[in-house]
Amino acid sequence: MIEYGIDGCDLGNVLVARSKIGVCAILLGANQDEMERSLAAIFPMSLLVPNKPHVRDELAKAVQFIASPKDDLDLELDVRGTPFQHRVWDALRTVKSGRPVTYAQLACRVHGPKSLRAIAQACSENPIALAIPCHRVMGNSGSTSGYRWGVERKRALVNREVAAA
Repeated sequence: MIEYGIDGCDLGNVLVARSKIGVCAILLGANQDEMERSLAAIFPMSLLVPNKPHVRDELAKAVQFIASPKDDLDLELDVRGTPFQHRVWDALRTVKSGRPVTYAQLACRVHGPKSLRAIAQACSENPIALAIPCHRVMGNSGSTSGYRWGVERKRALVNREVAAA
């Protein structure tokens, strides 16, 4: 069973989902129904239960982080993925707030295969936005490249972190 809640923020909405182990998804979006469909696609075999009171603390931390990202988002996580995705996501968690890196720089932090395409794919499949900060990875030219939840949100998050650093 995965319980979740959705709240508004200045970047749209944020959905936080929690298993018995910890937060297993943080999704960003504009449309609540779309976010719930995305959650169902990520966890097709799980019972999804809307229970905002149960995820209240984690949801409040995510909303606060979006508004004012002074520190990393510290949550107990339930990270699900392939061994390669875990290596990429672990490396992402070493990227300091306010100090974006390129895909090539991230690849240097990953042990094992370092294909930039595979690194980018793992970033795009990260279901735990903010706590696994894939928004901190830029294109190799330093440009704001794609982001699962929109380039505008990525740019806003990075700009806020740089300003707070």
